[in-house]
Amino acid sequence: MKMNHIGIMVGDMNKAVEFYTKVLGLKVIMDNTQVIEERETAIGRMCIAVFGPGFKGFNIAHLVTTDGIGVELFEMKDRQERHPVDFSRIGIFHFCLQTDDFESVIERTKAFGGKVRMDIMRYHPEDDSKPAKMVYLEDPFGNLFELYSHSYEETYAVEYE
Repeated sequence: MKMNHIGIMVGDMNKAVEFYTKVLGLKVIMDNTQVIEERETAIGRMCIAVFGPGFKGFNIAHLVTTDGIGVELFEMKDRQERHPVDFSRIGIFHFCLQTDDFESVIERTKAFGGKVRMDIMRYHPEDDSKPAKMVYLEDPFGNLFELYSHSYEETYAVEYE
């Protein structure tokens, strides 16, 4: 199975599209589109099935990473502005992107209203032959994301231990 896309709830679609394109380098493939509750179309019926009757509508934008993974941004009409991160709650709590340019992404994250959660860390600081590093950040809405310097396999493969 291959990863196809991830959906992220945001508080301001224009700000979110700006952040995800200018900070993380994603490309817009379908810009901000309004979705209303209706039963006439397949999409309308699907949204009612997913969000429940009375969801009041939302805006959606579709973006894509440089390796073709989709990112759907949702701005619900009825929403909280920001959710508290609760690590005791079961569910997805972050997504991860790979880059060679941590410093630039960190600076853009701060400039566009995001937050740096920690210093850049190496997985094996004692071994210069294993340079894999990572960092956690937040978008302007409190969604956590991580940066990796190496692929997932390179980072966790037995040969890399």
